[in-house]
Amino acid sequence: MPKDYYKVLGVEKSATKDEIKKAFREKAHVFHPDKKDGDEKKFKEANEAYQVLHDDQKRQQYDQFGSNFDQQGGFGGGMNWDDFMNQARGGGFSAGGDFGDLNDILGDLFGGGFGGGRRKTNNRGHDIEVDLSLSFEEAVFGVEKTIELYKLEVCDKCNGNGAEPGSKISECKTCHGQGKVQKIQRTILGNMQTVVVCPDCSGEGKSYEKACSKCAGQGRIKEKKQIPVKVPAGIDNGMTLRMQNEGEAGVKGGKSGDLFIRVHVKASLDFERQGNNIITRQEINFSQAALGDKIEIKTIDGEVKLKIPAGTQSGKVFKLKGKGVASFQGYGKGDHLVEIIVKIPDKLSKDQKKILEELKKEGL
Repeated sequence: MPKDYYKVLGVEKSATKDEIKKAFREKAHVFHPDKKDGDEKKFKEANEAYQVLHDDQKRQQYDQFGSNFDQQGGFGGGMNWDDFMNQARGGGFSAGGDFGDLNDILGDLFGGGFGGGRRKTNNRGHDIEVDLSLSFEEAVFGVEKTIELYKLEVCDKCNGNGAEPGSKISECKTCHGQGKVQKIQRTILGNMQTVVVCPDCSGEGKSYEKACSKCAGQGRIKEKKQIPVKVPAGIDNGMTLRMQNEGEAGVKGGKSGDLFIRVHVKASLDFERQGNNIITRQEINFSQAALGDKIEIKTIDGEVKLKIPAGTQSGKVFKLKGKGVASFQGYGKGDHLVEIIVKIPDKLSKDQKKILEELKKEGL
C-alpha cells in the first residue's frame, strides 16, 4: 500500500517547507533509536517522508504518482540503521537523499554537525547597544554627541594576548597548538565526533608561563570610554546608527564588536515630522481667507512669507518647497506643508454682527 508521507509527518498537503521541516524535527526527537523509547522504523519512515516532501521535484512527483514513484529517498534500498550511521559519519548520504539538509536539522537540534568538519574560531567581541536622546532640532540639523560607557578594551599591558610581558610562550598542551580539540557528542544518530575551540587557549594554540598581572590573562579589561558620535542631519526617531569596531574588544586578537546607537527624538511644540516633510497648521481669520493676505510662517530655517489667495478654504494645504528636513544620508530636502485653518470667532461685537448681517443679506 502506498505510504501517506503527509500523514507520517502529521502535516496537511498544503504544508509549507518550513512546516514540513518543523514536523520532521518533532518526529526525530520522539523516534530516534538512541532514545529509551525510540522507534527505528518510525524514525526511518519520518526521514523518508521528509526526504521526499522537502524536495520540490520529488514532492510534485509524489503528489502525482504516490510513494511508488521512482525515487530513492529516505534510507532507501533497505538500508539499515548501521549502514545509515556509517554513511552519516562519513559525511555523505549516497542513497540519494539530501543528508546535508538533514545534517543541518540535527545540528540545529543538538548543537553541531557530524563528521570531522571544523568550526571556525570566533573570538569577535560582543556588540553593544545604547540609547541616545535628541531634541527635534538636533535630529533635523545633525549634532555631535559623546557617549560614555564601560566596555571591555584590549589590555594595554599585554596588548591583548593575556601574557605578562617577557614571560615564556609555549604551545598549548591541550590542543598541541591547533587551537581546537575533538569532542564526542551524543546525537539522535549516535555518538558523533565534532571539533570545538580549545577551552584552555581560546583557539590561540599558545600558553603562557605567567598571566598578565593587569588583566589576569584575559587580554581584556573593562574601562570607561568616551566615544564621540557624529549624528547625521535628518536622522529620525527609531533609527539606529552603527559604529564599527566600537563594541567590546575581541578575545586574544579577535575583531572588536560594533556599537549600535538607537535614536530617540523628542517631539517639537512647533513642528510635526512626516518622513522628510514638516507639517504645521496656521490659523487665519475669515477676512484673510476671503480677501487674501500675506502671513508669516515659522519654518525650521526661520520665518518666511506665505501668500494666501482670496477665497482660501479651511483645510487648504500650501507647500513650501525645500523647507523640510534634509534627507538622511542622501540628497535633497523635504517640504514644509502648511494646513490653513479658518478661525470662526467665538464672540462678536455689535459692529461685527452688524457687518456680518449686511454680508448675509448679500449672500455671503
